Amino acid sequence: MAQINVVPYIDVMLVLLVIFLVTAPLLKQGVKVDLPHVPSKPVSSQPTQTPLTVTVNAQGAFFVNQGANPTQALDAAALRHIAGEILSKHPKIQVYVRGDSHVSYGKVVEAMGILQQVGADKVGLVTEPPAADSRH
Repeated sequence: MAQINVVPYIDVMLVLLVIFLVTAPLLKQGVKVDLPHVPSKPVSSQPTQTPLTVTVNAQGAFFVNQGANPTQALDAAALRHIAGEILSKHPKIQVYVRGDSHVSYGKVVEAMGILQQVGADKVGLVTEPPAADSRH
C-alpha cells in the first residue's frame, strides 16, 4: 500500500484544538476598571496603530497597554518612563486615559499631566455610554 496513514495526524490536531480552546480564555489580559457612564460621541477617526491607553484603577495605580505588562501596577515615575519611551518612538500615537469612576480625580489628572509632559499632544478620556434605561 502506498497511501499515508493520516489518523495519527488527525488525533494530534484534535488534541491541539482542545488545548487552544481551553487556554484561549486565559490569555485575555487587562485591568478591571469601572468606567464612568457619560453620554459622549465616539472617536470618529480610525487609528493606524494601537493607541496608547493608560488605565487608573480604583486604588490609583497606573497601567499601560503598550510596552509593559498590563497586569503590573506602575507608579508615576515608571509611567513617565514607559510612556516617554513609547511617545518618543511613535510621536503621533493616539493617547487615552481610562479612569475608574471610584478613583480620585487627582490621579486621573496626574496621569494626563505625565502624558503631556512626556510629549502627548492630545489626551482623550475613555467613558462608557450610559445605560439605555437611564436616558431621559
